[in-house]
Amino acid sequence: MPIRLALCASACLALLPAAAWAQSGGLIDHQRIDARVAAFTGVPTGSAGGAMQPVDRRLRLADCTPPLELDWYGQNQDMVRVVCPGPERWQIFVPVLRAQGAGALASGPSGQPAPIVIERGQMLAIAIEGRGFSVVQQGEALEDGAIGDWIRVRPEGRRDELRAQLVTPARAVIPLN
Repeated sequence: MPIRLALCASACLALLPAAAWAQSGGLIDHQRIDARVAAFTGVPTGSAGGAMQPVDRRLRLADCTPPLELDWYGQNQDMVRVVCPGPERWQIFVPVLRAQGAGALASGPSGQPAPIVIERGQMLAIAIEGRGFSVVQQGEALEDGAIGDWIRVRPEGRRDELRAQLVTPARAVIPLN
């Protein structure tokens, strides 16, 4: 009987680390990612130049033992790429709220229309953005547009048309918020 009790106790003790991992889920704390992005941009979340919003809490990302690696992503540096270089490697892209001065092209001198920055047939990046995520695909502009205009676009390799808002000369966004 004492041997059986000792075996049962040792089996329970052996499972404690696994139970602790399962309880924590082995998942990263999203606030840790938000804090690193804020430190990287130098601006708090929701402010011009910082992350648009906190990372989506529904993302189930493995905990990252090595330090997170961050760098600017995109031609216009409008996203921060966050990479976990550990054995459970993952990466996410955090959209950055454009600074007020970044939209200077959106309006010309008073009374004049904003300048056309993209013409029909030109290629651009089409981004679908939601709370804490962004999906980007190349596509074609189906009409001319100025920054801030909603134009028709067609994702590469697709026949259907979408409407997206031009945010830079080479990027249109479809917000899901």
